[in-house]
Amino acid sequence: MPPFLRLTGITKTFGTFRALDGIDWEIAPGEVHCLVGENGCGKSTMIKAIAGVHAPDPGGSIQVEGREVLPLDPNAARALGIQVIFQDLSLFPNLTVAENIAMQENLGSLARPVHRRRMREIAGATLKRLHFSLPLDALVSSLPIAERQIVAICRGLAADARLLFMDEPTASLTRTEVERLLEIVRRLSAESIAVVFVSHRLEEVVEIAQRVTVMRDGRLVGTFPAGTLDQRAIAKLMTGIDLERRMAARDMSAAAPLLEVSGLSRAGEYEQVSLTLHHGEVLGITGLLGAGRTELALSLFGMTRPDRGTVSIDGVVQRLRSNLDATRAGIAYVSEDRLNLGINARQSIENNINLAILPRLADRFGLISPRLRRTAAQHWVDELSIKVGNLANPISTLSGGNQQRVVLARWLATSPKVLILDSPTVGVDIKNKIGIYDVIRALSERGVGIIVISDEVMEIFATCDRVLHMRGGRIVNSFVPGEISEHALEERIYA
Repeated sequence: MPPFLRLTGITKTFGTFRALDGIDWEIAPGEVHCLVGENGCGKSTMIKAIAGVHAPDPGGSIQVEGREVLPLDPNAARALGIQVIFQDLSLFPNLTVAENIAMQENLGSLARPVHRRRMREIAGATLKRLHFSLPLDALVSSLPIAERQIVAICRGLAADARLLFMDEPTASLTRTEVERLLEIVRRLSAESIAVVFVSHRLEEVVEIAQRVTVMRDGRLVGTFPAGTLDQRAIAKLMTGIDLERRMAARDMSAAAPLLEVSGLSRAGEYEQVSLTLHHGEVLGITGLLGAGRTELALSLFGMTRPDRGTVSIDGVVQRLRSNLDATRAGIAYVSEDRLNLGINARQSIENNINLAILPRLADRFGLISPRLRRTAAQHWVDELSIKVGNLANPISTLSGGNQQRVVLARWLATSPKVLILDSPTVGVDIKNKIGIYDVIRALSERGVGIIVISDEVMEIFATCDRVLHMRGGRIVNSFVPGEISEHALEERIYA
């Protein structure tokens, strides 16, 4: 079968920087093809060249079904059936589900009446095509992220997509939501719609792809049948780093107890949770959606109140009625929702780092010293090797990995005894993941007790001394990485 899309010799330079260097690549009709590589490797530039956003340098060729399509602009790319769902989804939150899905009906150079009945028919039929149901009149802003993802996919289908690029579609999804999305991708493939699936979560790459293309430094490392690669092989191709360099689990039972939770319960969320975290220990908590992991973390950070049970730090029972109480007790929490709960995107890098310690930077008149604020932020930039141009720049100018380090820096500045990390590397590339793992181990060696909440078994094995498995709001088992294999742990979790 001839390819739907073929790139030959595609190069793109910005000034003196060569973002793409002689790319030869092709996508078959109905193929699920995963594109992987570190941040800055050229993935986004290549997608934008195919979508008509960036014009490639002269000399290259882009063909659709054997026909040369350069020069290409976004309208021409859409007319060819090329659709891109970017990580931010690019939806209109103030419009309804139906209006977002049937947006193509209202595009064009001439003003025309809006046919709402027609839009609802298109939206309803497209959702039905995916075996999905959403309230057509609901504002997109009212939907959870997983349902917004469905709306974005439906918008592409309603515009007659034949090739759909999905950029980091699972970065903010739970495992159950990911499974649902992967099933949708399979349905699209069955309809001969090709899907290029970009993801840092390599377990999904291995699960969904027919072929995998790896990029590094603007070049293609190669395209491989998915069955010939595992997560570690892909990671090594992306970075040149062998992830077998995992951290060995340590027996920390002889260390003094730091955090002790006894019989903690909150109706409908978690029940009779008891655990002990020792000084310097890295404790993993894993489980499926609804297991109660994040709900437990929110109570430990004072964001929600348990119905019963106790929480003690160094043997002293704590009353955690707010996150301020938790911070004073020495507990810090990094949320899984970095974009909405972790960072203030409009504020500077400096302000984001110092947010939790502003009272410490004030003089006796309550005025915050610019010098102290800058010095404090620079200390953590150096300590965590955060790549920044200028501390005054908005945090939105940083990569996902560096944003996550800024959030870590904010809470480390409070000198916590207990650090709770909820899905600490969501949307972070492999090299930055390894950097965050190194930070976790370094902090634990200073005596900080760390709880890592994650559904990535490879991540649990790379960081944790001990793992608790939650199901239905209860802790059902405890494991030590190395004494159980990754595969066996995954089978327990998804049983």
